Amino acid sequence: VGKTSLGESVARAMGRKFVRVALGGVRDEAEIRGHRRTYVGALPGRIVRAISEAGSMNPVVLLDEVDKVGSDYRGDPTAALLEVLDPAQNHTFRDHYLEVELDLSDVLFLATANVLEHIPGPLLDRMELVRLDGYTEDEKVTIGRDHLLPRQLERAGMTEAEVSVDEDALRRLAAEYTREAGVRDLERSIARVLRKITAKVALEDTTLPVTVSGDDLRDYLGRPRHTPESAERTSVPGVATGLAVTGAGGDVLFVEASLADPETGSTGVSLTGQLGDVMKESAHIALSYLRSHGAELELPVGDLKDRGVHVHVPAGAVPKDGPSAGVTMTTALASLLSGRPARSDVAMTGEVSLTGRVLPIGGVKQKLLAAHRAGITTVLLPRRNEPDLDDVPESVREQLTVHLVSDVREVLTLALRSAEAAAPVAA
Repeated sequence: VGKTSLGESVARAMGRKFVRVALGGVRDEAEIRGHRRTYVGALPGRIVRAISEAGSMNPVVLLDEVDKVGSDYRGDPTAALLEVLDPAQNHTFRDHYLEVELDLSDVLFLATANVLEHIPGPLLDRMELVRLDGYTEDEKVTIGRDHLLPRQLERAGMTEAEVSVDEDALRRLAAEYTREAGVRDLERSIARVLRKITAKVALEDTTLPVTVSGDDLRDYLGRPRHTPESAERTSVPGVATGLAVTGAGGDVLFVEASLADPETGSTGVSLTGQLGDVMKESAHIALSYLRSHGAELELPVGDLKDRGVHVHVPAGAVPKDGPSAGVTMTTALASLLSGRPARSDVAMTGEVSLTGRVLPIGGVKQKLLAAHRAGITTVLLPRRNEPDLDDVPESVREQLTVHLVSDVREVLTLALRSAEAAAPVAA
């Protein structure tokens, strides 16, 4: 999402030199602190080399991919970075090669990472965290039209007069052929389309000028790789639509629940779909809540005594974790027990407590963008996440009906179809 180019822009705005230090795959502490001069081929550390390359004592130093730093028997580079990034210590940084104190207090350090959890806690404590959200579909189309397409046309030896790609094609490329937070795959897809066109022109299979429309993409790139999830999946009781955050932005998540036959099935709870510990606990909390509040919710929870419950979260090959599927699991189980299917136009997210309270979660912007992309019109959010709605683009908010809920009863009232509407389905 342009983290590195943002660092360059910061340096340009401040009028300082910019140096990038790639830390991906670095495993040796001496890469940061330098080697002692007694070693053959000794060199200063990367920080000293970056300052030397900049030629000033106050450059902007970008520590790229700080979450990809490893550690082995040679030491832990992240531990060496603690002194570099600590404003109380870095004015006396000592490189093993130089053996003199170096004042790094005037250097502006920017670090980039894709996965926050991979950065050690003590290192994260010394940083001010700025989260960069993925681009919306409209932003990707604009970037593709104004920046990526002209650059790829130049590389393909074409001009805008010879090849044009309309907005529908760019939108389909962003939605159906790529699934990412940034625009790298989008640029690669545009490049592939232009290479196919240049090959056809060279083989005299087509003549210039060429206009690429959305319907032409199948000829150039084959069938779409990402098709929207079908709303029909929630047409049976026991399936609810949730929202999740992935490395590529937000996504729609279906939670399926089933009851075993009392004569042939086992009792207890089965959880599948590569669920992490937190998500497994969410399923147990949802089940415990329904067991203890079955009477007031008018659910036949007595069935749970003799019949096993199975909760599955497709796709089975993708690891999943986090507490935000709690309300979705509760809704899927309530739908199963009541025989009332969940509404196909409703998606939800939120952590659930044993008392039925809906607790706040993260990634609201990405989740609402995913709901909008999937054609969902109604979203249920924890009430305490209301301030996060300010981050969602106005154009997306206008097309979504967001209900702020604080209790599971509100969720079930909004998410499940009425008993009258569910009767034909149950029959």
